[in-house]
Amino acid sequence: MTRTATTGRVRELLEDEGSRTYAQEAGIRLKDTPQPLYQLLVLAHLLSARIRAETAVAAAEALFEAGMRTPRRMREATWQQRVDALGEGGYRRYDERTATQLGEEAELVLERYGGDLRRMRESAQGDVDAMREALQEMPGIGPAGADIFLREAQGIWPELAPYLDDRVLEGARRTGLPTDAAALARLVPREELPTVAAALVRASAGKVRTSAGKAGRGRPGSG
Repeated sequence: MTRTATTGRVRELLEDEGSRTYAQEAGIRLKDTPQPLYQLLVLAHLLSARIRAETAVAAAEALFEAGMRTPRRMREATWQQRVDALGEGGYRRYDERTATQLGEEAELVLERYGGDLRRMRESAQGDVDAMREALQEMPGIGPAGADIFLREAQGIWPELAPYLDDRVLEGARRTGLPTDAAALARLVPREELPTVAAALVRASAGKVRTSAGKAGRGRPGSG
């Protein structure tokens, strides 16, 4: 396949699967400042559970609308307030455990990083593996949650790019795009990588397309 044809397939992917990141879907205006970075952490936590992506996004929005937009406000909220917000977003299967983990996670972010995840980045000194390990020290954040955070953050933290994990590459395989991360990354500008990665995760979560149209979507984690 020529580069022109491959680039065209990327555009078709964005038309089919959407041209927004998961952070954008949750109303997070992602930039290199403490509040949106913390909100991305919360979203990655929720998305990594075995639950529909739409439900996780709705639960994140409900938490933020209830005022839990910073680690301090998350810690200060009662366990029941966190449970209620998660339930409002439809996140009921894991609401009680997740409410506990979100409180513990906020406490750790405050104690270790002063509420600012840019300090995690500074401590890692640009090492992607170190950041991935640091994220997995958060209560409730495993490999899937770390991957979600890093693939979304690569648009604002250039040293992460290209962050195209196995779930993204599975989507590339399903859609006929290169399954080599470097080759895939060359198809789009660096700032578009989070958008393309999110679209490929959606593609990996759906069933193989048929003439009847699109299938339902699953969860966006890394398996």
